[in-house]
This record gives sequence, C-alpha cells and structure tokens, in this order.
Amino acid sequence: MPIKAVVWDVDDTLFDYTTADREGMHAHLVAEGLLAGYGSADEALVRWREITDQQWARFSAGEVDFVTQRRDRTRVFLGRPELTDAEADDWFQRYVTHYEAAWSLFPDVMPVLDALADSHRHAVLSNSSLTVQDRKLRVLGVHDRFEAILCAAELGVSKPEAGAFLAACDALGLAPAEVAYVGDHPEIDGRGAADAGLLSVWIDRGGVYATVDPPAGPRRIASLSELPALLGADTRFGAPSTFR
Repeated sequence: MPIKAVVWDVDDTLFDYTTADREGMHAHLVAEGLLAGYGSADEALVRWREITDQQWARFSAGEVDFVTQRRDRTRVFLGRPELTDAEADDWFQRYVTHYEAAWSLFPDVMPVLDALADSHRHAVLSNSSLTVQDRKLRVLGVHDRFEAILCAAELGVSKPEAGAFLAACDALGLAPAEVAYVGDHPEIDGRGAADAGLLSVWIDRGGVYATVDPPAGPRRIASLSELPALLGADTRFGAPSTFR
C-alpha cells in the first residue's frame, strides 16, 4: 500500500530543540544569577531534562494536568516547592523568552517539505500541547504546511501509545499502512509508530540517542534528505539511505 501522508514529530525532528534549549537555558540562568549554582549550563540542562521527563511521566499517567507538570518542573528544578503558581509561571515564562530567541528549523527541513509538498499530505503529532506547538510552527514559518496538528495534552494520549498514532491517521482519514511517521526518539517515536502499524522512520541526527541500538521496526536515516527516496516519492531530492 503506498504511503500517502507523513506525520511529523516536532522537537529535535523539525525544530532544533536541543540547541534552543541549551542556549535558552544558559541565557536564562545568567539573567537569573543562577548559573554558578549548577556548575555549567550543560549540567543544568541535564538536570532540567531529567525533571522534564519525570514530570511528563506524571502527566502521561493522568496524575496532573499539563500546566501543573510545567509548574512542578520549575519548583523541582529550583528546589523551591513553596513557589506559588504565579511565581512558577513567571519564572517559566522568563525562561521561554530566552528559549524562543534561539528557535530554528534544521537545515534539511524546508527542502524535504518542498520536495514532498505535491506527493504527500502532512500532519504533526507531538507529545506537547497545541498551544505550544501551534505557536512554534507559526513562528518558524511552517504552520501552513500541515493539515492537522495533534498534541498529547489535547488528545489525552501520548506517544508511544498506539492511540496517539492512530488518532493522527484518523485525522487524515487514512489507514496506518498509508502513513509514515518521522521522529527523533528511537522508542517513543520509532518503536511506537512501528507497533501502531505506520511506516516508522527514525531520524538519528547523531545526538543523545546516537549510541542507542535501533529497535526493531523503524527505518533509520541520518538526514531528512533520505526521506523522499524511502517513501518512493517522485522527486530527485535525496538518495537511498545507507544508514539503516
């Protein structure tokens, strides 16, 4: 069955989240006078990512709502459980200001979206909130490339659960076998999409998951320039992958 649509992850797939997060955190800690307390911005970012994963797990389990997990990320990171909701929101928003100043797409994104514009439909599925990702895609200038944008906070189900991927297929009116999913996480994106019956494509940019053994199921690529050939798109863009 031919692939008719591509559903995309956003962070570290289309959007260079890791770089923006690192640069934003460094600028924020400097502005807040907190950098010395963490040794370095990289050490602070590792701690921030750990706390983010822990709080997201609570959200995914239905223990807290999206806003609460974000406030608790701030409280735990700062070691200040007494922060009011307003204080936590204000601190997080100051961080967001620095983070957004570093936003950018990966350089291979626009070429592949252009190459696949006429041959495939496009949508987004993200483990975030629509408020966050809708704004991000607009600022980055690619919002209109996607006919559907689905996020876990509104869906009530997160990747790697099959229900999240199947919701994206339903939004497009296509069977899973007609849809490819492209994401950067080998398990959450790669195995999750494969288990749900989609053509799963793991974009491995040599980041934090570079040393991870690829799970069974996903096709592994090093650049989005490889995607059109993998999909069998009628385009001269890209070449067959040698990185699988």
